[in-house]
Amino acid sequence: MSQKTKQKPDKGGATRVATIARKTKETEIKLRMDLDGSGQYQIETGIPFFDHMLESFTRHGLFDLELEASGDVEVDLHHTVEDVGIALGQAFREALGSAVGIRRFGSCLLPMAESKVEIAVDVSNRPYLVYQLALDNTQIGSFDATLTEDFMYAFSQNAGLDLHIEKRYGKSPHHCVEAAFKGVARALRDAVAIDARETGLPTVKGAL
Repeated sequence: MSQKTKQKPDKGGATRVATIARKTKETEIKLRMDLDGSGQYQIETGIPFFDHMLESFTRHGLFDLELEASGDVEVDLHHTVEDVGIALGQAFREALGSAVGIRRFGSCLLPMAESKVEIAVDVSNRPYLVYQLALDNTQIGSFDATLTEDFMYAFSQNAGLDLHIEKRYGKSPHHCVEAAFKGVARALRDAVAIDARETGLPTVKGAL
């Protein structure tokens, strides 16, 4: 990152930042995430289209993200994409901290050229993914667009998100996938925002 942003505290007084290191026989990942950033990023996964999607996610969520990932991309892109989803989800959950004062819910209906994708999210710590992004063509350059579901599943499970992604319409796989990443970012941006009227956790259960 070329510039650091001032870290904003949640209502418990903690900064909402997390650093994660994950290493397996297939991948090695280091990342730092700030939920209260300004959309700055430094991302390198070895998968150019995936980098582009994560950059869009970061910019439109107004998160700050430093991410360095290396994996056995010569075997398959799946391991890197999925493991980045795991690590990013873990960082999101850790950075969220107590979750006191958050709005919790977010949604976005995002158009991109001929495509439109609807996102709804509940930061509930009860993860579930509904993924309805059927594509006629799943190849975006060398990137298999079906890996988007693998990423979203890993991310939602580790971040504790009830995440719904639905394609209203669209032809270009690039546009549909990018609309999904941007829409998830915008929905999360709203969901993790601090609500000045919220005095505790947004639930009647007493815990998220």
